[in-house]
Amino acid sequence: MNKKPPKLAYLIPNFFTASSIFSGFFSMTFAIEGDYSFSAWMILLALVFDGIDGRVARLTNTSSKFGMEFDSLADIVSFGVAPAILLYAYIAHDYGRLGVVISGLYVMFGAIRLARFNVMSVTQEPSVFIGVPIPTAAVFLSILVLLFEKYHFPSEMATLMMIVMMAVSLLMVSNIRYPSFKKVDRFSIHYMRALVGVVLIASLIILFPIEGLALLFSLYLLYGPIRAFYNIYTRHKLMR
Repeated sequence: MNKKPPKLAYLIPNFFTASSIFSGFFSMTFAIEGDYSFSAWMILLALVFDGIDGRVARLTNTSSKFGMEFDSLADIVSFGVAPAILLYAYIAHDYGRLGVVISGLYVMFGAIRLARFNVMSVTQEPSVFIGVPIPTAAVFLSILVLLFEKYHFPSEMATLMMIVMMAVSLLMVSNIRYPSFKKVDRFSIHYMRALVGVVLIASLIILFPIEGLALLFSLYLLYGPIRAFYNIYTRHKLMR
């Protein structure tokens, strides 16, 4: 019979969840103050805390309904509102009401994505996500800001960033499937190929952190639509 963990143990994963919220809040304050790079790094730090809390909960057997709800609320702050504020302060405010709408839609679609995930978590396949996870969307947009800050792209490229933000927002509420990597067969050939790819990308991230992360998240975001179009094409070809 499994021994129930002490009540104080339940505070450990919630501590990391709270740290994710604080990171998101600090990101917003830095964005308002004009320190966009640090604001973007705070969102990446929130991702680290978000990844730790769930694993700590499983390792310590302290998963709870409260923890799940707390984690969802943390996600909407750190990966919904924080990147929307960052993008609005960084570039979207130049587009007037259009910038407000696009930034607001990102938050709204992120909330819908989280609500759908919570509802479908019991029946959803463990190996896939339906739609882009909101942490992935937030980190990708943050990395775009870091790239713009590092290479000082011309102002004409700002329109591209707005288009990407809208596209990522739509991907969150789409039915396109993305791998979750939560349930992986470690002995399959595909796993070994993926492992080699991860090692290569990790090496690139060590050498070029921002560029490597941008490549990694870009490949992940593109994987879903490319796979969906390939499946549609294959299905259409078989029906002919």
